[in-house]
Amino acid sequence: MKMSKWGDRLKKVEQLAQSFQLNPLTAAYKPRLWPCQPSSVWRLFPRQSMAIGFAQSCKEAVHVFALEKEKALEGQRIYLVTSYSELWHYYRTYTQSLMHCYEVIPESAVCKLYFDLEFHKPSNKDSEGKTMVSMLIQYVCDRLLEVYGIECSARNVLNLDSSTEEKFSRHLIFSLQNAAFKDNIHVGRFIHAILQPILNRVKSGGHVDKGMNSETETNETGTHVDPLSGPSAAAGMAECPPIKKRKHEERDLSFLLVKSKDGRDSLFVDLGVYTKNRNFRLYKSSKVGKNTAFTVAEDNQFTPKPEKGVSSEECVFLASLVCNVSFTGQRILTWDIPETNEHKSSAPHCQQESDSCPGTFSGCLSSPHQEVDRFVLTLVQKDGVQGSIRRWNYFAAEQLLVYDIAKYRWCENVGRFHKSNNIMIVVDFKEEVWYQKCHDPDCRNFRSSSYPLPQQICVSYILALQQAITPTVLSQDEEDQAYLMDDAGNFELCQEPKQAPQSMAFPERRSLDEWGDDQDYLESLDGFEHNTGEISDQILLTCMSEFDSQ
Repeated sequence: MKMSKWGDRLKKVEQLAQSFQLNPLTAAYKPRLWPCQPSSVWRLFPRQSMAIGFAQSCKEAVHVFALEKEKALEGQRIYLVTSYSELWHYYRTYTQSLMHCYEVIPESAVCKLYFDLEFHKPSNKDSEGKTMVSMLIQYVCDRLLEVYGIECSARNVLNLDSSTEEKFSRHLIFSLQNAAFKDNIHVGRFIHAILQPILNRVKSGGHVDKGMNSETETNETGTHVDPLSGPSAAAGMAECPPIKKRKHEERDLSFLLVKSKDGRDSLFVDLGVYTKNRNFRLYKSSKVGKNTAFTVAEDNQFTPKPEKGVSSEECVFLASLVCNVSFTGQRILTWDIPETNEHKSSAPHCQQESDSCPGTFSGCLSSPHQEVDRFVLTLVQKDGVQGSIRRWNYFAAEQLLVYDIAKYRWCENVGRFHKSNNIMIVVDFKEEVWYQKCHDPDCRNFRSSSYPLPQQICVSYILALQQAITPTVLSQDEEDQAYLMDDAGNFELCQEPKQAPQSMAFPERRSLDEWGDDQDYLESLDGFEHNTGEISDQILLTCMSEFDSQ
């Protein structure tokens, strides 16, 4: 009788096994925060480059953040890959373990205009920080209007405060109306250019603030030009109307001069925060070992637009993210250094054309994805028309690489070439497709059909090929630095040997990701085995042998 029941059970197991072989699970089950949210992604990496590589391979809209851990080595950071919504979900929950968090501003990514402001209070007893912030905001708004024709005010600037008794500290994030900068390098050039008068004054005393080069160049008019802003700063000024130029020259920027701890002349604006893959501290986060987090300043005038299903506090968090910029309707601002013979490259060629507003032209040689550049050129160089790439912009928030095309105006919407307005080619790295959009007012909201990218330029294919050709070899240090997060939100080293960083997951999801089963099923299975008694190893071996022989 017992053998008959066992035979029936064995037959059911075999049927299930065959069913699973014929219909395998397409992907491991991943829980969602709530039904309207995307699939969960939460991965921790010991190296920033590894985190960026993983984020680029994800289909989900994820981003890279840096985390500092209490009692860790000075300067040591862990890198987290997750979505904005999921980070905020746990950011509120684990206010202690996630309180030292930084946004990683990706290289070449479109971003907002931002400032890091600070001075040592005991060395600047006569300085009024709030007044200095207000004057700087007004000055920057005036320069944005003069150079780019963009109107803004303090109502467009999120003002975050992290001041202590010893140091005055602010972050300013500008949310301009349908405009953002090409990347934070262009932001840095623009800021260097508009602060040139006060930079010259600081340098003339032989003292240079961090982030500034101690050498200066001289242009043809004898005016000193900062190397990081380059000749384009002077060129940008020259293109402004003469009256506005005189207004700029007469502006007194002495309020930006402060004293450092050692009594040297320094600048209120930190010019060292405009570098590639910069880590920029988040709203509600403090530095490791400190308890002062960034909060909304008392004199803040910025109010984020409310979003459906999003709390007002989360709206502030999203507004504080420098790279949280959507592709839709954005005007890209640039501040370029004129091209020289040393910087020229033969492929791919990008046309340099100027816009109607001074300072907004953008010339380029290639994007960080040259193989994608070459593919886009094949789309616009055909039928006797030699189109070219005028410029490119990368939107990290949506993983979109957007190309402005010159000399090729064929539009799918009208089924012909436009007479004057140019088109755009948009490459979506998440979906691995491309489509066409248009600058023509009548086609402003048009988007063509999506077409698949060639397999050889897709990130997923390239990563799979690299793994097949070159097995992943981790150093002992990288193996030892596999981090996991426990149920209390604490980051701990995972001591399991030879565990690749890609397997690091949020603890509540680890079993789900690996097994593809939910917790209720696993508990039911344990209960079944417990209640039906132990099955001998001999019977299990016999069943497996019979199954393999079929």
